[in-house]
Amino acid sequence: MRMKALGVWAAPARGATAPGSLIGVRGLVLLGLALVATGARAQAPAIRGFEPTSARRQAALEADLAARLSRDSTGAYFRVFTERPHPAGSVRNRELAEFLADRLRQYGWEDVTLHRYDVLLPWPDRVSVTMVSPSRFEASLVEDGYPVDRDTYQDAGPTYLGMSASGDVTGELIYANSGNPADYELLKARGIDPAGKIALVRYSNPYSYRGFKALTAERYGLKAMLIYSDPAEDGFARGPTFPDGPWGPESHIQRGAISYDFIVPGDPLTPGWASIDGARRIAEAESRAVPRIIAVPLSYRDARPLLAALGGSEAPEAWRGGLPMTYRLGPGPATVRVVVTMDGKTRSIWNVEARIRGAVEPDQTVVLGNHRDAWVFGAVDPSSGTATQLELARVLGGLVREGKRPRRTIVMASWDAEEWHLTGSTEWGEQFAEALGRQAVAYLNVDGSTSGSRFGASAVASLNPLVTETARAVADPAGGTVLDRWARGQAVDGLVENTLGSGSDYTVFLNHLGLPIVDLAFGGPYGVYHSIYDNYYWMTHHGDPGFRYMTTMAEVWGRMALRLANADALPFDFRLTADRVRRFLADLAGVTGVAERLDLRAANAAGRRLAAAAERVEAAVAAAVAAGDADRLATLNRRLLLVERAWLLPEGIPGRPWFRHALYAPKFTYAAMELPGVREAVDDGDWPRARHQVSLLTERLVAVERALAGISGER
Repeated sequence: MRMKALGVWAAPARGATAPGSLIGVRGLVLLGLALVATGARAQAPAIRGFEPTSARRQAALEADLAARLSRDSTGAYFRVFTERPHPAGSVRNRELAEFLADRLRQYGWEDVTLHRYDVLLPWPDRVSVTMVSPSRFEASLVEDGYPVDRDTYQDAGPTYLGMSASGDVTGELIYANSGNPADYELLKARGIDPAGKIALVRYSNPYSYRGFKALTAERYGLKAMLIYSDPAEDGFARGPTFPDGPWGPESHIQRGAISYDFIVPGDPLTPGWASIDGARRIAEAESRAVPRIIAVPLSYRDARPLLAALGGSEAPEAWRGGLPMTYRLGPGPATVRVVVTMDGKTRSIWNVEARIRGAVEPDQTVVLGNHRDAWVFGAVDPSSGTATQLELARVLGGLVREGKRPRRTIVMASWDAEEWHLTGSTEWGEQFAEALGRQAVAYLNVDGSTSGSRFGASAVASLNPLVTETARAVADPAGGTVLDRWARGQAVDGLVENTLGSGSDYTVFLNHLGLPIVDLAFGGPYGVYHSIYDNYYWMTHHGDPGFRYMTTMAEVWGRMALRLANADALPFDFRLTADRVRRFLADLAGVTGVAERLDLRAANAAGRRLAAAAERVEAAVAAAVAAGDADRLATLNRRLLLVERAWLLPEGIPGRPWFRHALYAPKFTYAAMELPGVREAVDDGDWPRARHQVSLLTERLVAVERALAGISGER
């Protein structure tokens, strides 16, 4: 349904005062009005990017949005998305894509499109883990059902790790803690050669992405890897377990993929380009993202007999988990046979895209994304976010039907196959890279919106004020504002996480396309990740009873999107970017060997010039506001939109060129790495490469400084 253009907003719902015209650029001030509590007016800190009249209108619009959000509506959507398992490639996940598309059309969203991508997505024909000596034990690979929760009796499908290699291997078992390189080095130091063995490893001691565990096992020559959830991390050692509490029961199993998406995400057969009809595809054997090792996930109930059968010396104290037993290293006498047979098939996945076209600057887009696929029900990950997304879409559509169309275009996207190497978002980002590079203001990501009541956000530093000011405007269900409860006495400046790793759909937008991103979530005790117990019962009894925080996230997400879509001047603060660059360079200088081997003077000088240019941009925007210069602000916005792109390295990071951002990349563990080109070279002890990467980093610092200088009219 095409929405009519407007000049004046319709009267807001629930008795709010009617605001004036939306259209017209009036300028920027850094102080204005915001709303502290849902539907109520109060003097509050700024809506950054809005001059006073626009700020009052925006505050009224956001109050209207907040008043229309419904916990009942959110909860009804949530039940739909958690009724049945819906992994990527399944019939059910396609049905949910069509359900979303139909609802978006009903709610008045425009250009609703289902994008199909045919991607490598193998499912298992057989998975088994059997201890063959000193006694026989067959791992069940099944999670228990509970009478209080009928969903736990549904068929969750086979238990497996996505992208495991196929094979049938038998070998001596060893216990390798978290399966990180340091763990295998400790084993070798104790005379235990991992090569040819089968390793039993924990998910989180310390945390590392399961794909990094697989790559590490592959590099150390293991035959297979078994990953289990130890109760010390997410089970009874943390508190009451499902169904009585939020932590994992003895049979819970963390599924997941082990793809090497820290090297290149997306479809492994189309690395760097979209897997659309007619696309060139490489052979699976050529893909750098496909593991070559057999891997299976286990519950701690299935892992316990294997651990109990191990001999050898006792594990170090730091390796001992929560099971009431002596943890030993092996090897043997436990011998294990692991069989995995994957079907090697390509399957279709489906992204849903819809938009509300902007009334003034429709070619500038604000993109909101959440993935839809789940390993089973995915109550937290991602169905809480999907329910939040659809509730927000309902309300935004209603506002537009009443004539409250945003200045800029808002795009809503439901990604498929995120759980498999971030596939849906990556393919879409690669397909529309050129348009996104020209038009996208920012990407706002919500994966699982809610597993508790603790708010958190990650973002590029230039969007920190957007995040904190929005959180100040939203009432927390437990009292006060979201910002009040988030800060709890901390300085607001340090709340937003500006070291950005990977593991969610913002990756393609930040690391490959150079777009500003924000990633949002409410968190809490959550021990059922990727298991059958991450379901409707868990959420309604432990994670978010009453759908309070799920709905609050719709308000946070919606206010943030509308601020970016309606701002007179895009609300970036590049002074904060310059500050983070200074910190990153200082941290680099403190790494062993850097002071003696790398010359950072040019980079630091470029960073200082960048900081000065950012200050001048603030002044230039304020001057355009004071003059009421609409044309000047429109020009500034076009230039502000492109600044973050200047961080992209033309050749990418050595060894993984898909990752192109000079400031951010994930480590192979998914943890954040700043100044990645330089830091990886330093970590490898490759000082000639490190020096070259410093020069490339300095070039990017200069490029960003010039982009800022262009905004303030210096060049």
